[in-house]
Amino acid sequence: MLPVLTPQEMGAVDAAAPEPTDVLIGRAAAAVARHAVDLLGGRYGRRVLVLAGKGNNGNDGREAARRLARRGVRVSVIAATDAPERLPPGDLVIDAAYGTGFRGEYEPPDVGDTPVLAVDIPSGVDGLTGAVHGRVLPARRTVTFAALKPGLLFHPGRARAGEVVLEDIGLDVSGAQVGVVEAADVAGWLPPRPPDSHKWRAAVVIAAGSPGMTGAAHLAAEAAQRAGAGMVRVASPGIDYDPALPTEAVGVGVPAAGWDDAVTSQLDRAGALVLGPGLGRSAPTVTAIHHLASAAPVPLLVDGDGLTALGEQAGEILSRRTAPVVLTPHDGEYARLAGRPPGEDRLAAARELAEATGAVVLLKGPTTVVAEPGGRVRLSTSGDARLATAGTGDVLSGIVGALLAQGVPAADAAAAGAWLHGSAACEGPRRGMVASDVIAGLPPVLARLGEET
Repeated sequence: MLPVLTPQEMGAVDAAAPEPTDVLIGRAAAAVARHAVDLLGGRYGRRVLVLAGKGNNGNDGREAARRLARRGVRVSVIAATDAPERLPPGDLVIDAAYGTGFRGEYEPPDVGDTPVLAVDIPSGVDGLTGAVHGRVLPARRTVTFAALKPGLLFHPGRARAGEVVLEDIGLDVSGAQVGVVEAADVAGWLPPRPPDSHKWRAAVVIAAGSPGMTGAAHLAAEAAQRAGAGMVRVASPGIDYDPALPTEAVGVGVPAAGWDDAVTSQLDRAGALVLGPGLGRSAPTVTAIHHLASAAPVPLLVDGDGLTALGEQAGEILSRRTAPVVLTPHDGEYARLAGRPPGEDRLAAARELAEATGAVVLLKGPTTVVAEPGGRVRLSTSGDARLATAGTGDVLSGIVGALLAQGVPAADAAAAGAWLHGSAACEGPRRGMVASDVIAGLPPVLARLGEET
């Protein structure tokens, strides 16, 4: 995983470095200069304008300017506090005005159509949350050092950063508790299928759907199958027979009332239970969800109506469990669980809910946050706006449920599932995507992961 440090953590790493500050500035500036030349497509005759602040971010920019000048680039260094309303024409602007510790609003000059290279983070982006206050120069590329910063990973800062390149300048970031998931990580988390494997070694029971809401169960079931579940059983309260279920899934008829006991009886050979999508919110359903969430003896994923049913009682209900649990809220469901919306600091929000519930929390969003109760966090940036369509959350539930059934630890299953979900979406059309397209994208993504191992 790529390490991620908050501005405060990065400050502590800088302070603990054995090298003098000017050595670190030299390394950072050398990286900035290399990327500047790359974006310029050459050196001689090119003009670069450097917006430099008073701190080390500005020092990185000034030192990069000296290095570029020695290589034949015409460079002008402009103090960020004295910049004119509009910069003169140039081939590249280096934004070294303010770094990750900046607070307040920054009003940068107008740079016209000149491309921008940001140093560490675009000036004006909150390094902890990605929030933007005031105007920010959108960067074509951002060069950041030692570790990624949360502000580069969460919108709107993520959108302002352009292409983000992480450069090693010799700092020790091994203590990072947050990481961005990469393909190789997911490949390492997925277990090989044993030669003597059979369908019951990765069986999933899905308690989902209700009259008029069967689509959620169908999507979760098919996604679980494509993600490696050998057997999928679907129980939709009040539905004895559902002809629209995926051909390979087994429908389990359960009554409209007391269905939690019927589902429990199906768990003796199951490796995981997916609970919640499309179940509805009636009082008997809430009671049944509470019972299953507290007593199911297998790894559990709770989504959709299951999360709403748990509400602010989630910590108390889940405290009775012995098997692991994954909660997969979007912002609205998070508010029902925590009593407040997640706010700008999504790392802190996911960590707090994980600690309060004892569960692995997968907080959905353009950057998905997977937090463990102990504070460790994995981030998935693999998806894009194509996932903003009905039913994709049900697909995610099926994927993570299948991984849990294969014996993948809860945090790994949630992080791998989020990465697979986003990557599969990127296999589909940019416009007109539907949730089932995400399922169709899983086989090629999984096939490529096999090449990583």
